[in-house]
This record gives sequence, structure tokens and C-alpha cells, in this order.
Amino acid sequence: MKGLIPAAGRGTRLGPFTQAIPKELLPVGNKAVIEHVVEAFVAAGITDIVIVVSPRKHGLSDYFGSGKRFGVNLTYVVQDERLGLANAVAAGEHVINSSSFAVVLGDNFFSPNTVLRDLKEFHEANNADATIGVVEVTDVTRHGIIKPDGIDVVDLVEKPEPAEAPSNLGIAGVYIFEPGIFDAIHDTKPGFKDEYQLTDSIKVLVEQGARVVYKKISGIHIDVGTPEDLMRANEFYLKESARSV
Repeated sequence: MKGLIPAAGRGTRLGPFTQAIPKELLPVGNKAVIEHVVEAFVAAGITDIVIVVSPRKHGLSDYFGSGKRFGVNLTYVVQDERLGLANAVAAGEHVINSSSFAVVLGDNFFSPNTVLRDLKEFHEANNADATIGVVEVTDVTRHGIIKPDGIDVVDLVEKPEPAEAPSNLGIAGVYIFEPGIFDAIHDTKPGFKDEYQLTDSIKVLVEQGARVVYKKISGIHIDVGTPEDLMRANEFYLKESARSV
């Protein structure tokens, strides 16, 4: 199984920090938030990883290099235009080829770092075409929201209004896919913000009869998208580090 990390976003909500460096390189504890993501891939036994960047976003390759120092093999691909998460995933298609692969957003902080390993095992045990990690959320307007039926996903809505949300289970930015997701992405039309949303591509999979399942993520998940979220992730990490000393 390969890995893919979308890291092409602007990080506008984290300005002015992101005027200087990519948001994925903002520190959580003593390392960049995206390094925590890479460590989760390693814990899951995934060491062949694609990082999707935008043009002129060189800081990530400066930080990681080939990935050898981190125990991984990295390939960088460019999302020429920021046209949504599905488009970012599609940018890595020629590198992923016909492999199963995991996707974790580069600005997501998880603890423990076994979350991806557990999701991978769940995906394989259920012979799924796609597996989504979810968490219970209070603000559905910030997430793709699933409609569950047992462990199966029967519908998805990207950032719905509260009255239109089919549940309070929000997509947590961690996924396992079989290669069929690429065909679904090619069949996806622009959606929220006129972008190609991965939520909509997974919905295409559901409508085509593919098996899409979900698993609730245990522990903590923080989408490091605002200064407040960055501070919360650091507070948690520093407290956990102090306990382990």
C-alpha cells in the first residue's frame, strides 16, 4: 500500500504565518505537523509516499528531502491549480498506479499515531473499496458528513447546513482507497466552492455500487486550520510529552 498527502492548500486562515511557510510546516511540539502525518504512515507500515504540492511550494521538499532521514521514500507531484481535494488526489494517480493507497491531509494532527494503521486493518478486513475515518463533530459546516448504515456509507454531503446534515459524523481527513477512486474522481463534477470535492467522488463510488465503509477514530483529531487549532494541538502534544517524561 502506498500513501498520499495532499499539501497544496494556501492556509489562508493561518495567516500571517503561512505568508512565510506552508501551513503543513507549522510546528506541533518539536516537529512540523506534516511530520506527525509521516510518522503515522510509518506506524501503518506505509513508506512509499506521494506529497502533493502547489507550484513554488518548495518548503516541504526542503524539509523532507528524499524522506530517507524519516524512513520513507518520498515523491513530490504538483497540483497545478487548486481545484479541490479530489483534484489533488488525482494529481498523484500516475505515481500511485494500480496500488491501494492511504490519504491523510498534511495539516491534520492525530493521537495516537496508530489511527492510520487501525483504519488500514479495518479496510482490509472488510474488503472495502474505500474506508473513511470519521469523528463526531459539533460544526457540520466544516466537514464532509456521512450517512451511515451499519458500517457502510450510503450517502455523503460536503459541508452541509445543520438542517441538511445526515448525521454528526464528519470526515476526519484520513482515508484508504482502492484504485477505483480515480475513475470516480474523473466522473466527479465541480461542487462546493466550484471545486472537485473528494466527498463527491466517494459519493460517486457509492452510487456505482462500490463498498464504502467508515470507522470512528479514537483518541484526538485536530484539523490544524486556524491559529486556535494550532495552539490546541500544541497544548495537547506538550501535555502528553510531559506525561511520558
